[in-house]
Amino acid sequence: MPEVIFTGPAGRLEGRLQASANRRAPLAIVLHPHPHFGGTMNNQIIYNLFYMFKERDFTVLRFNFRGVGRSQGEFDHGAGELADAASALDWLQAVHPEAQGCWIAGFSFGAWIGMQLLMRRPEVEGFMSIAPPANLHDFSFLAPCPSSGLIIHGDRDRVAIPKDTQTLVDKLKLQKGIKITHSIIPGANHFFDGQVDELVGHCSDYLDVRLGRRPAEETPEALPAPTTGE
Repeated sequence: MPEVIFTGPAGRLEGRLQASANRRAPLAIVLHPHPHFGGTMNNQIIYNLFYMFKERDFTVLRFNFRGVGRSQGEFDHGAGELADAASALDWLQAVHPEAQGCWIAGFSFGAWIGMQLLMRRPEVEGFMSIAPPANLHDFSFLAPCPSSGLIIHGDRDRVAIPKDTQTLVDKLKLQKGIKITHSIIPGANHFFDGQVDELVGHCSDYLDVRLGRRPAEETPEALPAPTTGE
């Protein structure tokens, strides 16, 4: 897979890109967990989400936030990382100017960054927020949330506490004009140990429904049906 280097606000940013042969293919950007807790673009969940988008003919980018891997700069407690994500999306759009549509997916810290980026980019049509740490970071900026998306987490998450995630979901479901799909994976912890395939299965199913590749009511027997709300 092609390694890419592009300029961010604090210097060089390192990424991996899979480009569709279709110049009008939609874009996706995948954001990794907290750098101080081992988060990189090579995180297993990030890696699998990256290929999930690739398999559906997206042009998809994952990259290391500042100070991670070969990316320059130092950790900036979210503000700099949001600027990194915005620069990454700017670069991706500049390289693929004919792309139609854009998605953002993020895990944990990356989910928080992704939701902030979503608020700043009206072209983003869908999101996947995996184990968003609503107990650790302020999500009140989602007023209103501009796009429909998936929020998914485990019921045994001890980092992003489920009750706080539920509070976030309940708040977003009150907003008009969007649809929040909320999925809870039984037995899963914050890192989805032993259940990454199940997690990616949920995300794949959701994306396929949004892309019109399968009916909304069709859910594999191996996966619990997600709960949804307007």
